[in-house]
Amino acid sequence: MSNFYEKQAYRYPIYALIGVSLIFIVIVSYFQWMIGLAGLLLLGVVIYYWLRSQQSLDKEIEEYISTLSYRVKKVGEEALMEMPIGIMLINDDYGIEWTNSFLASCFHEDTLVGRSLYDIAEQLIPLIKQETDTEVIDIHGRKFRVILKREERLLYFFDVTEQVELEKQYEAERTVLGVIFLDNYDEVTQGLDDQTKSQINSQVMSILNKWANDYGLFLKRTSSDRFIAVMNEHILQQLEKNKFSILDEVREQTMKNNLQLTLSIGIGSGVSSLPELGALAQSSLDLALGRGGDQVAIKQTNGKVKFYGGKTNPMEKRTRVRARVISHALKELITESDKVLIMGHKYPDMDALGACIGILKVAQLNQKEGFIVIDTAHIDSGVQRLIEEIKKHAELWSRFITAEEALEIATDDTLLIVVDTHKPSLVIEEKLLFRIDNVVVIDHHRRGEEFINDPLLVYMEPYASSTSELVTELLEYQPKRMKLTMLEATALLAGIVVDTKSFTLRTGSRTFDAASYLRAQGADTVLVQKLLKENINNYIKRAKIIENASIDANGIAIAKGNENETYDQVLIAQTADTLLSLNDVAASFVISKRDDQTIGISARSLGEINVQVIMESLGGGGHLTNAAAQLRDITLEEAEKRLKAAIDDYLEGGNKL
Repeated sequence: MSNFYEKQAYRYPIYALIGVSLIFIVIVSYFQWMIGLAGLLLLGVVIYYWLRSQQSLDKEIEEYISTLSYRVKKVGEEALMEMPIGIMLINDDYGIEWTNSFLASCFHEDTLVGRSLYDIAEQLIPLIKQETDTEVIDIHGRKFRVILKREERLLYFFDVTEQVELEKQYEAERTVLGVIFLDNYDEVTQGLDDQTKSQINSQVMSILNKWANDYGLFLKRTSSDRFIAVMNEHILQQLEKNKFSILDEVREQTMKNNLQLTLSIGIGSGVSSLPELGALAQSSLDLALGRGGDQVAIKQTNGKVKFYGGKTNPMEKRTRVRARVISHALKELITESDKVLIMGHKYPDMDALGACIGILKVAQLNQKEGFIVIDTAHIDSGVQRLIEEIKKHAELWSRFITAEEALEIATDDTLLIVVDTHKPSLVIEEKLLFRIDNVVVIDHHRRGEEFINDPLLVYMEPYASSTSELVTELLEYQPKRMKLTMLEATALLAGIVVDTKSFTLRTGSRTFDAASYLRAQGADTVLVQKLLKENINNYIKRAKIIENASIDANGIAIAKGNENETYDQVLIAQTADTLLSLNDVAASFVISKRDDQTIGISARSLGEINVQVIMESLGGGGHLTNAAAQLRDITLEEAEKRLKAAIDDYLEGGNKL
């Protein structure tokens, strides 16, 4: 460290003063040498004491610096060794070169030098190998945040055990809001005397109050069929762990009185704002009801939704009143538009095409131009036969356009009606959803997480057999300006026949009503059979897939297509249907490569096993007895393993009736 007095700014003035003093002494000595000699001696004494004081000051500064350096070094060493932060130096082979004593004590060791990370903390290896520079790990029951300095191969360990515990406590105590709805309370209690109704209310309240007391949640009845539940995240985790057994309990207990009641629960969690919680809970309840009820929906802040229950077939409870109201609302929307575009899902089946033709008729009955958007390059053989029949009717065929043509003719006043799907990713042309603001959704599938944004009108009835059935009912309340043609009525009937497997599955009384109406309008049942015929090659393919099927002890049949062959989605579905018709088969799954280079899985059941839940775990969806999924970038063997894992998870979770 340089001396302050050695700096030029301080040194030169002193030298100048000494020089000036010598000059004056020389001048004085010329006239009075005695006085000059005395001045010279005095100047020498001053210079001597100045030099002595400078040496003394230099010595003091050196001693101060030496003491300070020692103290700083000692404090640094003590801090490095004693402060509650772990420090570790490693080599390229993950060997430990040095640690401070605090870190060694965390591992309950005297020293860690010479040891390998593989021996004492293998969980650190992925952190070092990956791109991340920080991670929280567990060391002998305590949580440490590890920060990696790659260039120095240096690791810092910060004890965050208390912080993690506080975070867990905060998460566990965060408020959760639930809305509980008795799905079919009005239908069950309709026509009952007051005493019986009171007994049912008492029974339901007794079950729910016991459930609330057992889990420690607050429950308040707000109306005859609605409750509010307040809980925290810890209670919610317990309910999820128990798969919301309250659903089964209410259903089974009320069934003993031959009056089966079911619950739907919507839960909002993950936010601190109470209004947001309420909105999430109500949105979750709408989602649960849209999927058929008797289930729990938990909407999370990241947009994902978890479902529990939904194990029973939804009870038919839609009314003619609702169909009439929806029909009139649809009429108003059509009359206010300049034209109507109708679109189904990709790879349309008979139900989607039949529903499109029915909605086209609704537009014509209201004297509006309507067009059906279709991709004729991606349709199955049955739909292709229907298209060939349509081509014989020039007026009807002229209403079919491509997606590109639809985008060109769409205006701000155009109405887009989406049928047989509610997922944007499944429609024939997703660009139309962004181009057209006025959208109507008509579907019979259980509502999934993905949904078209802000539709003007939604008519979703999971209780219906098919979208063609819903559209047929809507047609009955439209203006009677013209009658359905034979081909239009046949297309709608074919859609119902396909989705109900010739009136054997998901068939309610309203399904037969719709079929009766279409038959009265001239639907040709013989033509329906011709449209649904298959060629012999497909029949042989289906038989070969079934030949490789295996059936386990639970009555679950799994069949896999040839690794080197692609199959049409309709063929996969037909194979699953055929498997379900065999003895001792409660549910069937068919896995095969599709024409679009994805792995397709079709699932069917008789109602004992909820194939919808299984397919949803693989990213698909559908109904309790009819569902499917598509897997990308995966082999047939990997798809089979994932399917079996999903089935095992479903069975172990107690979802099997």
